[in-house]
Parts: sequence; structure tokens; C-alpha cells
Amino acid sequence: MIQSLFDGILVGAILSLGAIGLTLMMHILRFANFSHAELLSVGAYVALVFDGAFATLAPFLTNKWGALSATTALALATLLAIAIAGVTAVIADRLVFKRLREAAGPLTMVFASFGVALIMRNVIGLIFGLQSIHYSNEIAFAVVVSTDPFLLVKPDQLFVLALALVAMAALHVVMARTPLGFALRAISENPSLAQVNGINLSRMVTITWLIGGGMAALAGVSYAVTNHLSPVMGRDLVLSLFAAAILGGLGSVPGAVIGGFVVGLASSLALLIVPAGYKPAIPFLLIIIALYVRPNGLFGEAR
Repeated sequence: MIQSLFDGILVGAILSLGAIGLTLMMHILRFANFSHAELLSVGAYVALVFDGAFATLAPFLTNKWGALSATTALALATLLAIAIAGVTAVIADRLVFKRLREAAGPLTMVFASFGVALIMRNVIGLIFGLQSIHYSNEIAFAVVVSTDPFLLVKPDQLFVLALALVAMAALHVVMARTPLGFALRAISENPSLAQVNGINLSRMVTITWLIGGGMAALAGVSYAVTNHLSPVMGRDLVLSLFAAAILGGLGSVPGAVIGGFVVGLASSLALLIVPAGYKPAIPFLLIIIALYVRPNGLFGEAR
């Protein structure tokens, strides 16, 4: 039970990182972007490339941080992955979504996002192959934290959990206490009125894509560190990300965080009572119940 709770919290932290960017896009840009989950794969594989490049060019960067499998090379690679994934999201908007946003409706953009997702996924598979790989081939040993109840924890898991919590807290402060956050919230509520008050709509849309892509990349690297890299990792996580965003309430960063943890815990605890094949259905059952009580999500507001 305790082991399942911890595993659920870890999965929830990763889902929360990805759901934050998704909920901002859905609230500000007003369409469900199914290609968002592929940015997790983009970030994870970009980090893999630069991690290998740093290891070749500067071997001294590959020293491990204590008991962690993380290295300075991987940390630098993650920063580059966050930036490149954000730029990738902006490029996708410029090439596809911006034109559709101006000439078509949200439904057309949703269908287009499926196409963008397929392109990203297959390009990654073409370049890196379809097999699962890891950042490090060394075995990461778990530490027995408790024997009664029994609890195994890997140092990497604790590090990823702490990193995710810090990133989520920092973004919340930005959204709640800074002029940038006020501008993004104004755009989401009333774009026309926000423009009248001097807010640059185009710039805010670009920043939204950058934030969404960057948070997705961090989620992708975190998932890869504690699991593995695969070209289909975005496809496997997309429904859980949407579940977290919808459950928390569109546009709410705290809501996306809570939604991510709820979905993660539900997915993990479900294995205690149902066969593994039924695991994906449990979080969505909880979502249906929650939305029946609160149609706008836990922290969402009626629009």
C-alpha cells in the first residue's frame, strides 16, 4: 500500500508538470492540443542527444551526483531540452496552428494536432529507432526506507519528485505574482480587452507555447530518468495528461498539479484492486465522478 502511494505520488508529479503546460494552452488558446504530449518525447530525446555530446566533448561533466544517476552533463542537456522543446512548440504554432487559428475553428485545430503528434512521433522513431533506451545503462539500486510497511525508493525518484515540486512552485509564483502572469491571465479571460489595455496578444501566445513546451520537456526527462525513453511515451501519457488538466480545471496551475497527483495516485492504487489491464479506466472513472460534482474541475471557474 505504502509503496503504491509513493509510486503514485512520483507519477503524479511527472503528470502535473506536463498537465500545467496543457491546461495553459487549453485555457489561453482555447483548443485541445493532442500534440502536447509529444513534446515530452522531444524533450527527453533532445536531452539524450546533448547528454551524449557533453560526455564526448567534456568527459569531466559525466561524474555522478552522489547516489544519483544524474550528472552535470544531463543537467545541462535538460536545460537545452527545455529551451528546444519550447522553440519546437512555437514552430509548430507558426507552421500549423496560427494559420488555422485565424482561418478555422478550434475543432479543426484539434484534428490538426493529431497530425502534428503523428509527425513528431514518427520522426523521433525514424531517427532513434523504436526500441526503449535509458540515459544510463548502469543499474540504479533502490534503498529500503522501511520494512514495516515495506518501502523501496530510488534516489533518482526522490530527486525527480523534489525537482518537479520546485518547478511547479516557481511557475505558480510567476503566474500569481508577476506582470507576465497577470498578462497571461488577462489574455485567457478576455483577449480583446487585454489588447485594448496594451497587452501584446501575439507575444503572450508565443510565451504560452514556450512555457508549455518547456514544462513538457522537463516532464519527459523526469519520466525517462525514472523509467525509460520510448518514441511512444507521449502517446502513452496523453490521456493521463488531459485527465489531470480537466480534473484540475482549465487555466489553473494549482488545479493541474492536484489533478496530476490524483490521476497518478488513482493509477497506482488501482493495481491493488483490479488487473493491470483495467488500470487506465480507473482515473477516468474518478474524473467522471468529480466532473459530475464540479463540471468546471476542482479549481476551474465557469466561463
